[in-house]
Amino acid sequence: MRRTRNLIVTVAALGILGGSVLVAKGLLADSDTGGSGGGALAGVFQDEPKASPTPTGPTPEELAAIERDKRVKALDAALKKYAAGKPEFSVAVFDRKTGETYAYRGDEKYETASVVKVQVLACLLLTAQDGDRKLTSSEKALADKMIRYSDNDATTSLYGKVGKISGLTACNKRLGLTQTKVSGSWGLTRTTVKDQVLLLSQLVDEKSELSEASREYAHKLMSTVAPDQDWGVPAAAKEGEDATVKNGWLQRSTESNLWIINTVGQITDEDTDVSIAVLSHTNSTMPAGQSLVEKVAKLTRTHLKF
Repeated sequence: MRRTRNLIVTVAALGILGGSVLVAKGLLADSDTGGSGGGALAGVFQDEPKASPTPTGPTPEELAAIERDKRVKALDAALKKYAAGKPEFSVAVFDRKTGETYAYRGDEKYETASVVKVQVLACLLLTAQDGDRKLTSSEKALADKMIRYSDNDATTSLYGKVGKISGLTACNKRLGLTQTKVSGSWGLTRTTVKDQVLLLSQLVDEKSELSEASREYAHKLMSTVAPDQDWGVPAAAKEGEDATVKNGWLQRSTESNLWIINTVGQITDEDTDVSIAVLSHTNSTMPAGQSLVEKVAKLTRTHLKF
């Protein structure tokens, strides 16, 4: 009993001197009572150190934004490096899954050449919708030639049908294009990559003024272009993905007979849904320009990882 009593005194003294309550289970187990004598004191020493608060980290949204910023900076650097000594170009990518738009020199204006034909097609479809009618067989034949074969005569005919400058400008406004200026010579219409990916998104967006039938028709034409025109954006597509495209090329006498080379289109599958536009000019040859726009499209995929 002497040892137990001394222990109680010692514990009490420690409690007074320390100014805090001790966990005494181990001490009480040492008594001559074999542990049973500690029952009366066991309830006295119950407070244990409180756990430190768990630090909070970035939210999933914040982590996604951080990763996005890293990818954008990497792509900016890659495009800047590639642009050194190359003809002038701009590129934009709109990712429907994230709602994000990337643009490199996105507000620079370029002459469209034949990519304006997508605008003409969209306007033709809106005009038919406004009249609560389907395209006529003649309009379909012309649209097929205009998009799949880039036929200029067919384009001129449809450009007239939609009202030329005023008609196409009104359609562009309805589709949200704010940086595009229509020309009387339709191929010299000036636009930006930002406007072009916006137009492309209207061809797939359920909230677009274009009906589902109109959107499906545009997709049908742009996904079945003639083999010799299947370049540009599709070069960035992976095996099994769906790709649409409309390209433009024009040798400009006002630019020392150098080439405008443009490509616009979409890449989609279960995990990918992007619109891409690459506009360029002052290319030395058409093949050189094709190589440039395809390289730029591929760089966007490499770094944005869509």
